[in-house]
Amino acid sequence: MSDTALPFAKTPRSRIRRHPERGHYDRDTVFAILDAALMCHIGYVIDNKPYVTPTLFWREGEHLFWHGSSASRMLREQKKGISVCLTVSHVDGLVLARCAFRHSLNYRAVMVFGTATIVDDPAEKEAGFNAFIERIYPRRTARMREISTQEMKATTLMSMRIEEASAKIRDDGPIDLDADYEADCWAGTIPITQVIGASIGDARVKPRGSIHDEIGHLREGERFDEVLLSLVRRERS
Repeated sequence: MSDTALPFAKTPRSRIRRHPERGHYDRDTVFAILDAALMCHIGYVIDNKPYVTPTLFWREGEHLFWHGSSASRMLREQKKGISVCLTVSHVDGLVLARCAFRHSLNYRAVMVFGTATIVDDPAEKEAGFNAFIERIYPRRTARMREISTQEMKATTLMSMRIEEASAKIRDDGPIDLDADYEADCWAGTIPITQVIGASIGDARVKPRGSIHDEIGHLREGERFDEVLLSLVRRERS
C-alpha cells in the first residue's frame, strides 16, 4: 500500500479528543472536505502572538496552496518556513434539541498542519495562479489575457505539504436525555446549504463569450460545495 493510500497518523496535535467517534483520518474524507471549500483560515504565531488569517486556497495532491499580497505580513513571515495550522469548515445544519445545552450543529471540518514555503520559480508560480482559476472555471485561462509581470511581483504564492491532518464530522439529529422528551418544544434539524444564484453580467462592458460554455457548470440552484467537489473529481478521473 502506498503512503498516499494510508490514513493520516493520529498525532498529539491532530488526534480528535472530544467525540473521537466523529474523527476521520483517511485521506478520502480529509481531501473531500478540503476540495468542497474555497476559503480556509490559517493560524500561525509571530513574535509569540497568535494570528488567524482567512484566505482562498486549493489542493494539488498532498500539497495545499494559497496566495495573497506580497506586502502581507502573514506571507512575509511564512516565507521563513514557519509552522501553520490550516482549517476548513462547512455548516450543514442547525440541530435543535429540548435543552439549550444539547443544541448543536451538523458540520464537516478539517484541521491540517504543515510548514509553509514560498513558491519562487516564476513559471511554477504562474501555473499555480492559473490552477486556482482552472479549478473553478475549467479552460478559462486560455480565454483571458496573461498575468502581467507587475501582477506576479505583487502577489505571493505559498505551498504547504500536508504533514498531519484530521477531519471531524457531525451528521445527526438532536441527542436528548430521556427526561428531555417531555419538553413542550419542537426538536429536529434544519439543513443549511450554500446555493449558487443567477449569474449577473458585467454592467460596465457587455461580456463576450458564451455563458453556457464558460460557466454552464455553475448552474443556479446547485449546491456550491458539491459543484466544487465534482470539478476536482472530474479533473482527476
